[in-house]
Amino acid sequence: MTKRVCVIPGDDAAPEAVLPSLGVLRSMELDIDFLELPSGEEGQAKYGDRWGEVCREAIDSCDTTLFGSTSGKTPALGYLRWQKGTYANLRPVKYIPGARSPLREPEGIDFVIVRENMEDMYVGVEGELSLLKPLGLINRLTRRPIPEEGGRFALKVITEENTRRIVEYGCRLATKRKAEGKRGRLTVACKYNMLPQSDGLFRRVAAEVAKAHPDIEYEDYIVDDFARRIVASPLELDVVVLPNLYGDILSDEASALVGGLGVAPSACYSDTFAYFEPVHGTAPDIVGKRIINPTATLLSAAMMLQYLALTDEASALEKAVEAVYADGRVLTPDQGGRATSDDFCRAVREKLP
Repeated sequence: MTKRVCVIPGDDAAPEAVLPSLGVLRSMELDIDFLELPSGEEGQAKYGDRWGEVCREAIDSCDTTLFGSTSGKTPALGYLRWQKGTYANLRPVKYIPGARSPLREPEGIDFVIVRENMEDMYVGVEGELSLLKPLGLINRLTRRPIPEEGGRFALKVITEENTRRIVEYGCRLATKRKAEGKRGRLTVACKYNMLPQSDGLFRRVAAEVAKAHPDIEYEDYIVDDFARRIVASPLELDVVVLPNLYGDILSDEASALVGGLGVAPSACYSDTFAYFEPVHGTAPDIVGKRIINPTATLLSAAMMLQYLALTDEASALEKAVEAVYADGRVLTPDQGGRATSDDFCRAVREKLP
């Protein structure tokens, strides 16, 4: 059956990557109907207060969504993540030969960060310190009362249910990768030494879930040590499961090893829905220059094709991107080249079978 894909270009420079990438997908003559929405500013101007409703209706009418990035003008992200319950954010970290890496020998880097996508600091509960006064909280290290004014607090939430769900997802992914010839190792990291109640819970539940999967290896680290290991020994990593905040930060660090945010794709999954987006933001500093790297968007689109059971087509798209990097003549400025976003996508089209 023909699939329907909602394409949301996003804000600032994001459409300059999404739209030529969509051109690549259209050139593949896929059995997909693409429902293309306007960019954020265009959507606001066209639909006004109905812009959010238009985005939600379009998303619900399709099998999946290819999303650019938003700086607030496109109101779709909250719906895609929290209303759709896309709790597993997969961020592959894989070196493409020819990409610009700061490492002397980046070849062979191939791991996936699985970021819990629902809670942690991202519950968005912050406020004046005075709100905590009735609780009579004590600093665990100094044994002194928490100040009652002159600052702010933020709430970190880790639940057993969401932790169990994301680690189970990571275990299944590690098992799948092992069957494909990968290491079959699950790595968990958090700050359990300083946060024994919240991050300690994450670690304890992760270890418990992993015991039910004896076919894979399991290890855990304090997150600051793990940040070092990403750089020092990335070839040892396979599937990494992290709480929300650490996953967000450390996946950006990891992307630097393989070429930067311009080559970093991602996907967000619930049990019944998924959407796909590059890790990078809207890049307002280069808007209008048409030099934003479409690689992250194209590789996110390849993950989307895999989700839609278009396995051969996904592989063909990945190989075409890899071929452009191997050739090395048509790369965007972040990769040391002089090509525009459109030039790069045109080169990818030419490499497709």
